[in-house]
Amino acid sequence: MKKSFGGSPERTVPAAADGAGTGPPKPEGRSGRKMTRRQFLARGAGAVVGAGLLAGGYAWQGEPNWLEVTRRELPLAELPSAFAGTRLVHFSDVHLGFNKDAKDLARLTKHIKEEQPDLICFTGDIVDSYAEDLTDSVPLLAELQAPLGKYAILGNHDYKNTELLTRLLTEAGFRVLRNESYLIKQGGATIAVAGLDDMLHGKPDPEAAIRDIPDGIFTVLLMHEPDYADVAEEYPFHLQLSGHSHGGQIRLPLVGAPFTPYGSQKYIDGLYYTENKAMPVYVNRGFGETLMPLRFLCRPELTVLTLRRG
Repeated sequence: MKKSFGGSPERTVPAAADGAGTGPPKPEGRSGRKMTRRQFLARGAGAVVGAGLLAGGYAWQGEPNWLEVTRRELPLAELPSAFAGTRLVHFSDVHLGFNKDAKDLARLTKHIKEEQPDLICFTGDIVDSYAEDLTDSVPLLAELQAPLGKYAILGNHDYKNTELLTRLLTEAGFRVLRNESYLIKQGGATIAVAGLDDMLHGKPDPEAAIRDIPDGIFTVLLMHEPDYADVAEEYPFHLQLSGHSHGGQIRLPLVGAPFTPYGSQKYIDGLYYTENKAMPVYVNRGFGETLMPLRFLCRPELTVLTLRRG
C-alpha cells in the first residue's frame, strides 16, 4: 500500500477488463442486446395489427352471431287492463341475402318461440335487396305462433318487389300493414296495431292508418324509421316500434355510433320518449347487417316487451 502526499493511504484500483466500461450497466433486451428504435416500433406495430385482427375477427365472425335478448317491462297509462301483461316480441332488419340466410333466421325463430309471445311485430327490412331471398325462410316464419297475431311492415330495403315480398310474408302468417291498421280484441277490450309505409321509399299516411280505429283505442304504431316519431306523436298513437338504425352497427367506446342512417339520427337504440307527448319509442338494433358484415359493441337484438298498465 502506498501513502499519498497528504498522509492518507492510497488504494490501488484494478484495471477494467478489455471492452468493459467503468459506468453503470445499460438496460439490455432479453437477448442481452439493447432494443433498437426500429425494433421497438416494429413490435409496437405488430401489437396494433394483432389487436386489429382480433377485433376484426370478433366484429366479423363473433358479434354478428351473438344475439342479445332484451327483456323489459313497459308501463303504458292508456293500456286496457285486459291487455296488461301482454308479451310483445319485436324484431327488425333481418336483411336476408346479405350475411344472413335461412340458417341464421332459424336461430332467431328458435329464440322467439322460447319467449312464448302473445303478439309479434316486425318492423321492416326482411331482405337486403331481393324479395326472392325470403323464399327459403317462409316455412320458418310460418312456425311462429302468437295468439294476438303477427304483424309486419316494409323497410327501405324491401321496395324492389313489394308485391312478392308482401305475398311471402302473408304466406308466413304475417299481416302486412301499409298505411292501415288491425283491431285486436281480448277480454271485452280492444287495442289496435297500425303500420305505415317506409319514410324513404314509400308514402307514409298516418291519416289512412288510423281511419278505421275508433276514438280512444290504444294503438301500437309500426314504423321503420324511428325519427318519424316526431311526426307520429301528433296522431293518436301510444307506442311506436321501429328499427332501421342497427344501433349504428359499429359503436366506439366513449363515442357511441359514429354513423347512423338518415331517419334514425335522433332515436338510435332502445327506449325513448318524444318531447311533446312523451310517446314511448322503442328502437330495435336489428338482427342482420347491411353495407358491411360487421358489428362491434352493438349486438343484434330481439326485444321482448311486457306491456303493463301504469
